[in-house]
Amino acid sequence: MPRRSRMDIIGYYHIVNRGVDRRVIYKDDDDFKHFLELLCAACLIYEVKVHSYVLMSNHYHLLIETSKENLSQYMKHINAYYAMYFNKKYKRSGHLWQGRFKSWYVTDEAYLYTLVAYIEYNPIQAKMTQRLGEYKYSSYLAFSEQEKAMECMKESFVFETYEDIKERLAFIEYAHNERILDEIKKASNLVVGSINEKKLDSEKLEKSLVKAKNIAERNSIIFQANQEGFSQHKLALIVGISQTQINRIIKKKRV
Repeated sequence: MPRRSRMDIIGYYHIVNRGVDRRVIYKDDDDFKHFLELLCAACLIYEVKVHSYVLMSNHYHLLIETSKENLSQYMKHINAYYAMYFNKKYKRSGHLWQGRFKSWYVTDEAYLYTLVAYIEYNPIQAKMTQRLGEYKYSSYLAFSEQEKAMECMKESFVFETYEDIKERLAFIEYAHNERILDEIKKASNLVVGSINEKKLDSEKLEKSLVKAKNIAERNSIIFQANQEGFSQHKLALIVGISQTQINRIIKKKRV
């Protein structure tokens, strides 16, 4: 039976997609950056705004706004081009994504506001960091002015509604509506799982690192752990060195 075409309506959407079998889809800084570049480039082509986002190790959340009935085309563009980039870089073949992306049309303001908070708190909920602003790959860094907002995010309603940085961050921190938050969590959990669902054994990794006889052996363990699904951010926390150093180790081993 042919697949039913997706109905696209103009407006706000919560978009979620994950790697096939919950595999890691961003292995280093360049992967995260490349995805964001594709995201923004597609916004120009399809006239889409990004209001909030977070890229996790094995999935992503986007809050976007369409101005045309072209959501499916926009997402197909991003996912297809990123899959080609990823497969070529890591010399793999086959599907990268777990089927089609999932989308929820945002129908009211309360849901919209709560969704921003949900997206920004995702790294904390996944225990990848402890505080807002510590995770590198979310829109919070732009909202908190730790880095410049991407071009496709400059018209986010968060910036337009809260010009003052203190008000903006207070909004994100307190924008929780428990009932709506529950709905978002239940819906998202049907699609994505944190990297913990792969049952990555941090304790076992720590023991292996302690037993490493030298730096070369330690670096081999780090590289292997990354291949098995540990994010560079998580590895940096476990090993006790910067994410930049982790990135260099992995890049050197990959050559």
